[in-house]
Amino acid sequence: MPFSHLVGFDDAPFTVDSVETVAVVGAVFAGERLDGVLSTRVTRDGSDSTDALIELLARTRFRPQLQAVLLQGIAFAGFNVIDLERLADSSGLPVLAVTRHAPDLPAIRRALLERVPGGAEKWRLIEQAGPMEPMAGLWVQRVGIGRADADTLIARSARHGRLPEPLRTAHLIAGGVVRGESTHRA
Repeated sequence: MPFSHLVGFDDAPFTVDSVETVAVVGAVFAGERLDGVLSTRVTRDGSDSTDALIELLARTRFRPQLQAVLLQGIAFAGFNVIDLERLADSSGLPVLAVTRHAPDLPAIRRALLERVPGGAEKWRLIEQAGPMEPMAGLWVQRVGIGRADADTLIARSARHGRLPEPLRTAHLIAGGVVRGESTHRA
C-alpha cells in the first residue's frame, strides 16, 4: 500500500531541571512536500502524551488526508510513554514508533520501576507495544500496519539517510524553535 500523507512527531530538546512541559512538533508531509506543522505540549515524565496526540490529530485540518503516524520513539518528554494501541484506535491510523538504535530495555525497565512515578504502567505500555523490530536500518514498533507495509513506508519516506523525512523534519523544527537553531541532524 503506498503511503503518501504522513505526520511525524518528535519532542523538543529540554533539560530536566528547567521545564515542566515539553514541546512536541509534528511535521505533516504530502509526498515529498512539507504540508504543515503541528505542535502541542506534554508533561515531562508525565502520562499525557497519548491524549495530547489524540486531541491534536482529531482537530487538525490535515486529518482527512493522513495515512499514518510516525513517532520518534515510544516516549516524549523523558518517560511520557505513548499508548500506541490507543493512539492507533482513536486516530484510525497506523502508528509506528521509530528509533535509530535498539533500546536498552533492562535499563529502561529499571529506571521506570525505580525512579519514575507511574513507572509500572509506563513499562506495561512499552511491553504492550511489542518488541522493536529491525526494519530499513532502524528499530520499529508498529500498530495497525503489517511488517511489509511498514518496511515500505519507512524506506520510501526516507530522503536524507535512514530516518523518514517527517521525523527528521519534526526533529529539526523542534530543536530550532527551542534553541534558536537546530543543533544537529536527525
